[in-house]
Amino acid sequence: MIKIDLITGFLGSGKTTFIKKYARWLVDRGQYVGILENDLGAVNVDMMLLQDIMGERCELEMVSGGCDRETHRRRFRTKLIAMGMSGYDRVVVEPSGIFDVDEFFDALREEPLDRWYEIGSVIAVVDAGLPRELSKTADYMLASEAASAGCILLSRSQKASGEEIRDTVAHLNRALEGIGCGRRLRPDEEIFCRNWEEFTEEDFERLASCGYVAEDYVKQSFDCEPAFDSLFFMHVHLDPEQLRRAAKRMFADTGCGKIFRIKGFLRDREGTCAENDAENGAGKESWIELNATRRETELRPVRAGQEIVIVIGEGLNKEKIEIYLQGGEKG
Repeated sequence: MIKIDLITGFLGSGKTTFIKKYARWLVDRGQYVGILENDLGAVNVDMMLLQDIMGERCELEMVSGGCDRETHRRRFRTKLIAMGMSGYDRVVVEPSGIFDVDEFFDALREEPLDRWYEIGSVIAVVDAGLPRELSKTADYMLASEAASAGCILLSRSQKASGEEIRDTVAHLNRALEGIGCGRRLRPDEEIFCRNWEEFTEEDFERLASCGYVAEDYVKQSFDCEPAFDSLFFMHVHLDPEQLRRAAKRMFADTGCGKIFRIKGFLRDREGTCAENDAENGAGKESWIELNATRRETELRPVRAGQEIVIVIGEGLNKEKIEIYLQGGEKG
């Protein structure tokens, strides 16, 4: 049977970064890996972020978004059937940050998927510096993902204080209690807190075999998707430092709404990636990848991109955000 993993995580938690490291480790062990981007959005930037791990032993697939949930579920199941016939050793599913985890389990209980796939690990990625206050909807999504996880993987733990990490674990347990889940997370057993750059073979082995937990909780009747906004901005022409400053100001400006994450690409018009020109090939454009959360803004050179910036959050003000992305609100 094909092992299948689910990597969940709230918006901006670091799922894609972890999957890149995890998939490389699986490939280095000789496995043939399929990554399925299961995103509700109409534009899947995370799939572009994973392009540099594609190769003979690693392939990317996508469930196209921009549709209603029932259609999306059917597409998810159809894609898993196709991948089940492709000879993969391991399939890694990265869903949207507002994903209903039951969709994953329900699909794998149906024929023929129940005969082809065996659930490997369900890993919930959580920012070690999780904000103390989230909306009721955000807490529900956070708890519903943590409830079934065999392991809670803290991201950016090396940048968080001991107090912040303790607050994050306490927040997770409050959120679990809030949805009527009896599970309580124990830091020494279910919480994996380590600098990702220092992962050992044993660390990856632990994550690849952590399994999942069958926990009951009270399903909320509201639809989580409309509670969150994803705003798309095409053809942003800021240089990298201007974009870094704009992101910082947008996070700080409550008039923009509650921003969880800013991601996307811009052309490297200023030659920031000049050192990669030989690798990219003469005449090819170079790009810069943007990945920003409230704690930090990362800009790095990549080989391919698309001129787009996506802002994700709650109660977002498109007009206000657009001013910053056009170079306004300086100071």
